[in-house]
Order: sequence, then structure tokens, then C-alpha cells
Amino acid sequence: MDGHRPYNEIILHDRVVQTIERHRMFTPGDRVAVAVSGGADSVCLLHVLLDLAPRWDLTLSVLHVNHNLRGDASQDDAEFVRSLAAGVSLPFTLCDLDLSNSPGNLEEAARHARLAFFHDQLGGGAATRVAVGHTRSDQAETVLFRFLRGSGATGLAAIRPVTDRGIVRPLIEIDRDEIVRFLRDRAIPWREDATNATLDFARNRIRHQLLPQLAREWNPALAETLARTADLSLAEEAYWKAETDRLADRHITRSDGAVLVSAAALAAMPLAAARRLVRRAIQLAGGGRKSSGFSHIDAVLGLAARTQGNGRTQLPGIEVRRSFDWLRFAPGAPDGAYSVRPAVPGVTRIPGTDLAISLELLENSETTRLPNTVYNSQMGCLDWNRLSGPLELRSWRPGDQYQPMGIPAAKKIKALFQQARIPAWERAQWPVLTDAESIVWARRFGTAAAVTAGIESSRVLAVGELEVR
Repeated sequence: MDGHRPYNEIILHDRVVQTIERHRMFTPGDRVAVAVSGGADSVCLLHVLLDLAPRWDLTLSVLHVNHNLRGDASQDDAEFVRSLAAGVSLPFTLCDLDLSNSPGNLEEAARHARLAFFHDQLGGGAATRVAVGHTRSDQAETVLFRFLRGSGATGLAAIRPVTDRGIVRPLIEIDRDEIVRFLRDRAIPWREDATNATLDFARNRIRHQLLPQLAREWNPALAETLARTADLSLAEEAYWKAETDRLADRHITRSDGAVLVSAAALAAMPLAAARRLVRRAIQLAGGGRKSSGFSHIDAVLGLAARTQGNGRTQLPGIEVRRSFDWLRFAPGAPDGAYSVRPAVPGVTRIPGTDLAISLELLENSETTRLPNTVYNSQMGCLDWNRLSGPLELRSWRPGDQYQPMGIPAAKKIKALFQQARIPAWERAQWPVLTDAESIVWARRFGTAAAVTAGIESSRVLAVGELEVR
């Protein structure tokens, strides 16, 4: 044993080496840009890679993304990382972001901007790999979060150790407490982000409340179990990707910007294979993640299973039509369809109508001051702390369903239309508000029961309908 290094440090280094080699993260001579936020995980990552760089002849540099969301604390983080890079004689690159005009979920906007910066570094040749500091603790939180959101096997694969575009995560099999111990053993300082302790974000509530409770009451090794679930799902998804490639080569045809699939072939496949082939067809036709939800996939499979050779279903941004034995996937939306990121706070006009919705974020104590005269009909209140995905204001779609407050079970919006005797010509641009893939509010029918604010809600998102001329 090396008498100059603590035993825990030797074990951590060995495990990181195993992770790197297992996932083939580096090749000799790689230029690795290390993304350092200033927090414990990324600071540990930088020091571990400094120790291991000679093993693969790596050339290191340091990246820092300043989101400018925490005032002076953000600037202090940037200066801390700049000094850290200078202290170990590594080149430093700063990305200064301005997210002040970003609509919707700021956390989501920051993530997209951060990834875009990393991809620019890779695409421009500044680096052949970007290393980020995600840990096994992050992996466990992500698996649990996605499970609670209803993700399938693809989603449960969670944080990939290596992405197709060159982002690598050498600490993905190391727990957060091991990282803190490593830094303390070496007397290495790091920065604490105060927002990591707030319970306003779903991720933090999982980290500080749900996971500890489940570990105490059900499984002390829960983090390891969840991380192993991600590992198993990742291996299965690698198999299914190869199998889906084979099926796509055999059953998918491209024609004039559209994608064609035999309905009979699809209906004859095992359900798991059919679902993945439909998802591949949607992707090839230009649909994104929102087009590939469970209900969307099942709607397409239902179209394929019909005895009659006609019909269609509308997915977000993709229309699927059947004619005889063919299913045709093509970009498109029905007349009047729209999808926009609403302003929070602010008023967002509903395209093609004289209507708008107003969104106002309030502390619970402020809800009594809401001016009811502003709204021409209903005003609903959502529990802000229960909303975790980006908000989207869009037109309703066939198959949409949710459980409004005061109704005992979920209902299709079409059934709500019929019950409320809404004329067909008023339905096309009917607005709904979604949180990721879930409807949280719909015009006239109100807020979803699961996220409606109550007296215990500390922050409330007030949703109202307006007439605008």
C-alpha cells in the first residue's frame, strides 16, 4: 500500500479507473475539458483526473458555466474555479449565461444552455471529451425521479456514463459522501450552492426527504439498488437499440420526408419490439420526446391493430395516418394547433384567439390579494412545489386526459367537452397547461387534483383566463 496516501483515496482512485476502463471513457492522448461548478463533486473530479491523467496521457483544461442566477454567489463561484484552475496550471474557459429572458422552467433552460456549451467545446475541437461530475448519488436520484414520473426502461437508464457526443462521467459509481471524505482528507476546499438545500425543486425534495426516508424504512442500500437499476436498464437499452436498428432496416421506408411502416408487420410483432419501432419511426419523422409518450405509442399501435385500413392520430408535431396496410408518420399538426412556453409571471396569448392565460407566482400569504375582477371566468391555483417539468401551453389533442379537482377519476378531455356541451367548433384551440407530459390545468375544467394548491402550499401559481382584444 502507498504509505503517502490515505487508504480511502487509493480505493476511490481504483474504482474511478475501473469505471473509466469499463465504459472506455478515454483513449490515449484525449483532450479532456473538466466541467467544474465549484461544488464538491466537480472539484473532486478535477483532482482525481489530475492524478490519473498520466495513465492515458490526457491533456486537461477547466470549464465553468456561470448561470448568473444567484447574484454575487455566482460571481464568487466563477472566481473560485478560475483560481482553482490557475493553482493547478490548467487553461480556464468561462461561459457567461444570461437566462433572464428564458421562458418556462429556469432549471431546464440552464441545463440546455450548459449542454450546448459543452457540445460547442467538443464540436469546435477544443476538447475530445468533456468530463462532468455526476455521481452514483445523482444516478439514484434520477432513477427515482423518472420512475415517479412514469418512465419506461429507456428513462430508467437515467444518466449515461458516456454520451454519443463525448460527455463522460468518471464519478458515476462513486457516492457523494465518499467524495466529501476525499476532499476533507486532502483539505481541499469547495463551494456550497445554497439552492441545493431548498425544497422548492423536486430533485431536492427527493434528495433530502424521499430517499433518506426510503433508505431508513425500506432499504439502507437504496442508492446502490437504484444505480444498479440504471446499469441494468442501460445494458438492456443497448441490446434493444441494436434490435431496433435491425427492425427499422427491415420494416421502415422513407418517402418524401415521411416514414412508412407496415401496419400488419407492426401488429404481428411482440409488444416490446413494436413500441420501440414506433418510437424510432416517430424520431425519424422529426418527432421529439413529447411525441413518444406511452399514450402516444399506444395510440399508434391501436391504429395498426384496426381491421379497417384508415384513420389517423395526432402526436405532438407528428401526424400518423393509416391507409390500407401503411402507417405514414409525417411532420404536421391539425389546423389551429399550437404549443408555446408561457411566461411566468406574465400573460400569454392563445394563438388565433381573443383569449390569454395569466400566470402569477405568489407566496401562500399573498393569495388573498388576488384581484378576482381580472379574470373573466375561473381562476385556479397550482402548488408550485409540485411542478417539476417545463410548463407548456398548448391546444388539446385527441386522447388527452387528466383528473380535474373535484372529479373522482381521470377523464378524457373529449368526454369533458361532451359533458359541458362545448360545440365542436370551439374545441380546436382549447388551451391546456402541461408540466412535462402531464396536464395540470385546462380551460374551464380547472386544475389537476394532484397539483392543486392547498392551505399547506408555500408557493402558488395562480392561473387565470383573460379576454384580450
